[in-house]
Amino acid sequence: MLMKKTLLALTVSAFCLGGCGSSSSDDKDDSGSSSGFEFDATELITNLTNDVIVEGYKTLNTKAESFSLAAQTLVNTPTDENLLAAQNAWKAARKPWEQGESHIFGPVDALGIDPHLDSWPLNTSDLQTLLNGSTAFTTEALASNDDIQGFHTMEFLLFGDGVADNEKSITEMTEREREYLAVTADLFKGYTQDLYDAWVVSFDGGELYKNELLTADNEFYASKLGVVEELINGMIGIVDEVGNGKIAEPFGVDINSVDTSKVESQYSWNSLTDFTDNIIGVLNVYRGEFEGSADKQGIIDFVTAADAELATRVEDEITTSIAAIIAIAGDDNLPFRQAISDTEGRVRIQAAIDALATLQASLENDVLTLLNDWES
Repeated sequence: MLMKKTLLALTVSAFCLGGCGSSSSDDKDDSGSSSGFEFDATELITNLTNDVIVEGYKTLNTKAESFSLAAQTLVNTPTDENLLAAQNAWKAARKPWEQGESHIFGPVDALGIDPHLDSWPLNTSDLQTLLNGSTAFTTEALASNDDIQGFHTMEFLLFGDGVADNEKSITEMTEREREYLAVTADLFKGYTQDLYDAWVVSFDGGELYKNELLTADNEFYASKLGVVEELINGMIGIVDEVGNGKIAEPFGVDINSVDTSKVESQYSWNSLTDFTDNIIGVLNVYRGEFEGSADKQGIIDFVTAADAELATRVEDEITTSIAAIIAIAGDDNLPFRQAISDTEGRVRIQAAIDALATLQASLENDVLTLLNDWES
C-alpha cells in the first residue's frame, strides 16, 4: 500500500558480494576467517518468481476481473444480494494483493501501480464532491487521481464509513455510488492486467520482468545474490510496515492517543485480515508456497543451508506473528478499529507488535546478514 509514512530504509552496502566470512563462530578458524556456505539459488529464484510472485499477480488479475463483473451486475440489478456479492468479490481481490505486499518491487513500484490500487488514506471529501455532482464518470477522468480510486475508494462505496458497522444495505447506496464503483472497478482491473503483463509479457516496452530475476545478470540484478537480497528485503519491509505502521500508528502510545483515522481497511472492518495476509505473504516467500503449493524451494532453504536452527526459528516466528494478529480479535471478535480502544484488546495488540518486532530483528540481523557468508 502507499501510505503517508516513512518506510524502513535498508542499507546493505556493508555486504560483500562474493562469498566471505560466516557469521557463525563455530565455523571460524583461529585467524577469524571462515568457510562460509554454499547454496545454488537457481531453483529458489525460479519457484518464487513463477509460482509465488507471478502466480499471485495472475490470481489478483483474475479476482479483479470477477470484481469488475460483480460491480457491473450491481449497477444493472441493484439488490442486497448483488451488493453482498460485490463486497465478497472485493475481499477476494484484497487477499492476493495483501499477500503480494511481501514483494513490492519491480513493476508494481516502477509503474506506479501500488498507489493506483492502494492509496491510503482515502480523500473522502473529494470523493463526496464527485458523487454529489452530475458529471459522468469515466476511467480517463479518474485515472489521474490516486486519492479517489483503488481498493479503499471501492471499499468505502461498498461498506459505508465503518464507524458503527460494516453492513451497508442497497437502500443506502445511491445510483451515483454504484456507477462510480463500476468505473473504478474497471480501472482497477486494467491496472492489475498491466501488472501481470509486465511480469509475463513486457516490462516498460522491453523484456518481461520475470526474466530479470531468472537470469540474474542484468541492469536490475547483477547476480543471484542480488535477487535473494531483494526477496529478503521485501519480507523485512512488510513486517516493518505491519508492526510499526499499520498496527502501531493507530494504536498510539496509550489508549488516549488512539487514532482510528489511521486504520487501513476500516470501512469493511477487514484490517486484521489484511495484516494477517501481509504476514502470510512473508510465509509464502519463506516457504516457497502459494495457495497450497508445496515441496518447492523458498528462502527457508537458503537459510537452512547456512543454519538449520535459524531456519526453523524464523519459520516459527512468522507463524507466531500470524497467530498473534489473528488473536487480536479476541473472544468477542472485535474489529481492529474497536480493539485499539479496548483495554484487553490493547494487550493482545501489543503482543502482536512484539511478535512482529522479534521477527523483524531475526530477518534483519540474522537472515539478511547470511548474504555476507554465502558463496553463491
